[in-house]
Amino acid sequence: MFTGFTPETVDFLWGIRMNNNRDWFLQHKKQYTDSLYEPMKALGQAAFGPFLEKPGNILKVSRIYRDARLHPPTPYKESLWLCIRQEVDWWAENPCLYFEITPEGASYGFFYWKPRTAVLEDFRNRISARPEEFLKLIRDTEEAVGVPVTAQCYKRPKTSENPALAPYFAWKGEIGCTRSLEPGEKLFGPQLEDEVKDFFEKLTPLYEYFNQYVV
Repeated sequence: MFTGFTPETVDFLWGIRMNNNRDWFLQHKKQYTDSLYEPMKALGQAAFGPFLEKPGNILKVSRIYRDARLHPPTPYKESLWLCIRQEVDWWAENPCLYFEITPEGASYGFFYWKPRTAVLEDFRNRISARPEEFLKLIRDTEEAVGVPVTAQCYKRPKTSENPALAPYFAWKGEIGCTRSLEPGEKLFGPQLEDEVKDFFEKLTPLYEYFNQYVV
């Protein structure tokens, strides 16, 4: 059961940022487990519930330990995250619903970091063929969550014959619809579970739409 993050969660994350070494971590491992890792697992299990019936969805919860082969100077991460996604080789090339907590606070929502070039080409072809379906999805999503869907754009995007699609033809990556929380009452406490689950539910049509383009 998710009972919430606490100020001790953020204290630990600031601590590991300032003391990224094994001795400090071992002295504070119980704080990591009790205030960060176990609550994150509980939040993930609660948020994942509605996705269990849909084939292919999996839940991933990160650990604090870095891969020493990739990050030898810093053995520990300065954040922890969970994500709901399809079972794929590399999560960054596929859409996900995520929650991440850092020393500065938390962010959560829909994110599609690095779509493949072929996927973006297919995406442009499909929205050109059925523009109203896609434009309605974007309108409905933004209205439901009160947050815009944004993306990193090409400096020289491909052109569209439909002016309404021109902004989306420019999309390159980092497609997202997210919320941020600073440390405080909204981040600390069990009510966060309902906030995250509700946001994920409203973002599910967007998540499922972009899963069409996984190749």
